[in-house]
Amino acid sequence: MAAMASLFLNSPTTPSSHPFPKSNRINFSTPSFISYNQNSNSKSKKLIGKPIRVTCGLIEPDGGKLVQLVVPESDRDVKRKEANGLPQIKLSRIDLEWVHVLSEGWASPLTGFMRESEFLQTLHFNSLRLGDGSVVNMSLPIVLDIDDAQKNRISSSTAVALIDSNDDPVAILNNIGDTVLILRGWCQPAISIEIYKHNKEERIARTWGTTAPGLPYAEEAITGAGDWLIGGDLEVIQPIKYHDGLDRYRLSPSELREEFSKRNADAVFAFQLRNPVHNGHALLMTDTRRRLLEMGYKNPVLLLHPLGGFTKADDVPLAWRMKQHQKVLEDGVLDPENTVVSIFPSPMHYAGPTEVQWHAKARINAGANFYIVGRDPAGMGHPVEKRDLYDADHGKKVLSMAPGLERLNILPFKVAAYDKTQQKMEFFDPSRPQDFVFISGTKMRTLAKNKESPPDGFMCPGGWEVLVQYYESLAANDSGRVPEPIPA
Repeated sequence: MAAMASLFLNSPTTPSSHPFPKSNRINFSTPSFISYNQNSNSKSKKLIGKPIRVTCGLIEPDGGKLVQLVVPESDRDVKRKEANGLPQIKLSRIDLEWVHVLSEGWASPLTGFMRESEFLQTLHFNSLRLGDGSVVNMSLPIVLDIDDAQKNRISSSTAVALIDSNDDPVAILNNIGDTVLILRGWCQPAISIEIYKHNKEERIARTWGTTAPGLPYAEEAITGAGDWLIGGDLEVIQPIKYHDGLDRYRLSPSELREEFSKRNADAVFAFQLRNPVHNGHALLMTDTRRRLLEMGYKNPVLLLHPLGGFTKADDVPLAWRMKQHQKVLEDGVLDPENTVVSIFPSPMHYAGPTEVQWHAKARINAGANFYIVGRDPAGMGHPVEKRDLYDADHGKKVLSMAPGLERLNILPFKVAAYDKTQQKMEFFDPSRPQDFVFISGTKMRTLAKNKESPPDGFMCPGGWEVLVQYYESLAANDSGRVPEPIPA
């Protein structure tokens, strides 16, 4: 992976924790209101939907301030000692990923695991109402479950310690005071941690729109979970690290905002993905940048943001995806000068239009003011019936109407397919459908498993070779454990 970092370095003085190039200073034009007709082939612009504002600064985080919950380094030894004297809750891998998400402010303005008022607002309204009456989007519950024994052990404690699989303290869950009053929708202040009933059936039904068995996240994290939820404010003892060789790519919202500012970005467009990048994706991303330049922006920057938390068993693992993304950049499919590659630490729910709101909201907190959304975002096949779980167009429609996302500009996918006449990925032309081939994810995986090559121009050769290596390693490995890729 060292080669991937070297792609981004232009100066020996650039810190190794920020593997991106410096950009030349750009003078921005005066802000104006411009709208763009994406269905037109000409450069003429006319009003389509809400107007898009060309601005110079980064978008403000939800709530006006980025929440950061990691305690100062000077306080960490004291907090560890405090944690050792408290009742303890052991975190699962997914719980730890949520602590990571909360600690860096991806869920701003949340300051910890949800209390009941936040949980109910999230389930029923997909949003939170703040103390000043404003609304921010929040479509997925970020909660911590406990069982009866843990509930009894915690009893009347006003704080608990959260520990990892090695029994090391990760965070303290408590009530830290006035911050709570701003966030809660109740008249009275919260005075302690809060334990409340975990209605798992309702949570699953409202998040996924079904209670059918076989939902990956529900099976992993909810069905067998405790019957209680515990909410409160987090003091995270130190930054969350996974020591898997990829931590340098896990940039926090604060670090991403710093990087975008260093590059003098006047627009940030985010692309969420959990799959390998093919040339259709790249076409979409480069075309988006072209459109933003035509709108009047001077230096739009792409946030290529693969999801790094829990994914279902048949998804390509993160380490292999990152190696594949590396090859895409090495082969020049995307330009490292205007691309920031970072890992989004959230677990994946596969909850379609409900989850895509969370993906978009989190990118606001990282500084993105444009979000690319495609067909069936965050969707999956129905776990029981032979059909998609969600309507393919509902994700982008919901994003355009979702409460609390009004500040974010939604950029719907153009449909890309393999153009046989041009021997490359192009935007689909309905006037000549016979010239196009749609290569599904299933077809792509089948080709890679069989060591067959896709059509020329579908994916860069280096990226395709990584996929072939991954599926080859699965076939050769008898232990059932997914092998790690050999670093480039």
